[in-house]
Amino acid sequence: MPSPYRAVFAAPGTLNFSAAGFVGRMPLAMTGIGILTMISELTGRYGLAGALTATLALSAAVLGPQISRMVDRHGQRRVVRPAALVSVVSVGALLLAAREELPDWTLFVCAAGAGAVPSVGALVRARWAEIYRGRPQELHTAYSLESVVDEICFIVGPPVSIGLSTVWFPEAGPLLSGLFLLAGVWWLTAQRDTEPAPHPVRRNAGGRSSALRSPGLQVLVAAFTATGVIFGAVDVVTLAFAEEAGHKAASSLALAVYALGSCLAGVVFGLTPLKGDPARRWLVGVCAMAVSMIPLQLAGNLPLLAGALFVAGLAIAPTMVTTMALVEAHVPRGKLTEGMSWTSTGLAVGISLGSSVAGWVVDAHGAAAAYAVPGLAGVLAALIAFLGYSRLRRPVPMREGQREQQDPEEHDQSGPGSGPDRAGRSGQHVA
Repeated sequence: MPSPYRAVFAAPGTLNFSAAGFVGRMPLAMTGIGILTMISELTGRYGLAGALTATLALSAAVLGPQISRMVDRHGQRRVVRPAALVSVVSVGALLLAAREELPDWTLFVCAAGAGAVPSVGALVRARWAEIYRGRPQELHTAYSLESVVDEICFIVGPPVSIGLSTVWFPEAGPLLSGLFLLAGVWWLTAQRDTEPAPHPVRRNAGGRSSALRSPGLQVLVAAFTATGVIFGAVDVVTLAFAEEAGHKAASSLALAVYALGSCLAGVVFGLTPLKGDPARRWLVGVCAMAVSMIPLQLAGNLPLLAGALFVAGLAIAPTMVTTMALVEAHVPRGKLTEGMSWTSTGLAVGISLGSSVAGWVVDAHGAAAAYAVPGLAGVLAALIAFLGYSRLRRPVPMREGQREQQDPEEHDQSGPGSGPDRAGRSGQHVA
C-alpha cells in the first residue's frame, strides 16, 4: 500500500474501524440486487421485484438522515445497533413472506422496515473526521480510501449476492447481506475509543433544525440526486443492453468495470496533494461525469461499452471525495453524520428515479436509446452545479473548536478559511 495510505492508519484504531466499515457496507451493494434476484427466482415477477427494491431505497432515503441525526445527538452505539436490528429483522420477515407466498402487501411492509439500515459509510467518515480534524492532506487520503472501499463493495457485492441466490437458494443473497450488516455494525460500535462524542440538543440552542437548512448542502443533495439518476439508469440500461446482445450475464462484468474505473481513480486521487478551491474541484468533477456519458451513446457492442463505462467511472470517486469535503465545510460539526447521510438520500432517490425512467425508455425504444437517460441526468447535474457554485463558496458555519463557550448546536457564520477544519475537508463517496 502506498505510504500516504499507511500513514493514515498510524492513528490507533483506524484500521479496525475501517475494516468494520467495509463489512457493514457490503449490504449497500448486496441487499437491493439480492431482493430483486430472490423475488424473480421465486415468482418470476420482475415488476414486483423492482417495486420492492424501489420501496427499500425510498425507505432508506427517508429514514437514513433521521437515524444519522439521532446518532449525532446520542452517539453511534446507542442508535445504530437498534436500527440495524430493525432492518435485519425486516429483511428476515421479507424472506419468510416471499418463501411462504404471503400477500404482496406484506412484502412491501417488510421492505419498508428494511430501510432502517444505518449509513455505515457516514459513521466511518465521521470517525476519520474526528481523528484528522485540521489535517487536510491526511483527511483527503482517508476519505479517498473510503471511496475505494465503497467501490470494492460494488465490485464484489452484486456478483456474490446474485450468485448465491441463483446457485444456492433464492434467499441466500439477502440473508448474507443481513449477516454482514449485523457483524459490521456490532464490530464498529464495539470500538468506543474512536467514536465521536455525541452533541445533545440543548434548550434554546436551535439544534433541532435539520442540517439540510445549509444552502451549500442543498446544492450538494440536489446534484447528488441527479447523479443518482445516472447510476440507476446505467445499471438498468447496461443489463438490457447485454441481454439484447445475447450475453445477459456479461452485464455484471461491464458494471464491475464501471466500479473498477472509479476505484482506481480513488486510489490515485488519494495520493494527489490538495490544491485549489474544493468547490471548483467539485464543479469540474460533476462536469466530467456529465461529459463521460457521451461515449455511452456511441457504444455499439459490449467491449466498446465496457471501455466507455471504465472511462465514465474515472470521474466518480474524485467527485465523491470532494463532495464530503464540502459537506464538512458547510454543515456544523454536531450535524456532520446527518449531513453526510443527506447526500446518500439524494443518491437513493435518484437511483430509484433513474431505474424507473430508464426501464420505461428501454421498453419503449430499446437499450441503446435509453443511454440518453444518464446523459440527460449528467447535463442536469452539471447545470445544478453551475447554478449552485456560488453557494458553495459562501462563508461556512463556524466550527465548534473555535468558540468553546458557544453551544455546540449554535454556529455563527464566519468567513472563508475560518476554523481549524475549514481547509481540512476532502470528502468521499457516501455509502
